[in-house]
Amino acid sequence: MRIFSSLLLTLWLSSGAVLAQIPLASPATSPDSTLKKYENPAGLSLAQKKPWYQGKLVKATIVPALLIGYGASTINGNGFYSSYDAHRDIQRQFPNFRTKIDDYLIFAPYAELALVELAGVEGRNDRLNTLLVILKSEAIFGVTTYVVKNTTKVLRPDGSTRNAFPSGHAAQAFLAASIVHTEFRDQSQWYGIGAYTIATGVGVMRMLNNRHWQSDVFAGAGLGILSAHLGYLSHRNRWGRKPLPGKYSVMPLLYPGATGLTMVWRPR
Repeated sequence: MRIFSSLLLTLWLSSGAVLAQIPLASPATSPDSTLKKYENPAGLSLAQKKPWYQGKLVKATIVPALLIGYGASTINGNGFYSSYDAHRDIQRQFPNFRTKIDDYLIFAPYAELALVELAGVEGRNDRLNTLLVILKSEAIFGVTTYVVKNTTKVLRPDGSTRNAFPSGHAAQAFLAASIVHTEFRDQSQWYGIGAYTIATGVGVMRMLNNRHWQSDVFAGAGLGILSAHLGYLSHRNRWGRKPLPGKYSVMPLLYPGATGLTMVWRPR
């Protein structure tokens, strides 16, 4: 019995010595260490998915929907202060107002964009991606405006054509203003304020020139802003992560009888 007890004691001591010689697993190779990235020592709740009404698409469409909705509600003699009421008051105060400056001011926010870029102010995107957003937004605006104009067939105040609703000039001006605001709002809100002031002036002059109803201008403003927002929302993947060779710039094109945009590329 004594021999058996001694034998057990010897085996226990030897096993302890063997275990003592085996190095413990390092934290880097321990199976438990791979779970540390999932730990939440502070006990904070994990981020929950935002409800649908807080999504980017909803936020991007709130203001445009209000403008378009108000414009549509005042077509012809409808609404609390209808397009007919606004037209009567405008013509009473400014019966002989005529100007062509609104044909050129629609691209003035783009001129502001180009000048601010040339001044060295950094926008939200580089010039290539800004140009791509502009092209997408212009395509959305162009197609939507054409379809709506030829569907509603609203007669212009001067009786010239049946494509008044919505105002293409107002839509173009507010689209460009929205681009300027989005690109430089982190630098200063005044860039956007200046651009939207120009766009508002275009809308007012379209009514003073007897070319558009109040409903056309409000709906056009909403459509322009919406087009810009959709252009940004659809631009999830940035192009040209590696800068293009050479220098390139975007400038408005203005001369009698035509307006547009030009892109200049100077290879190195």
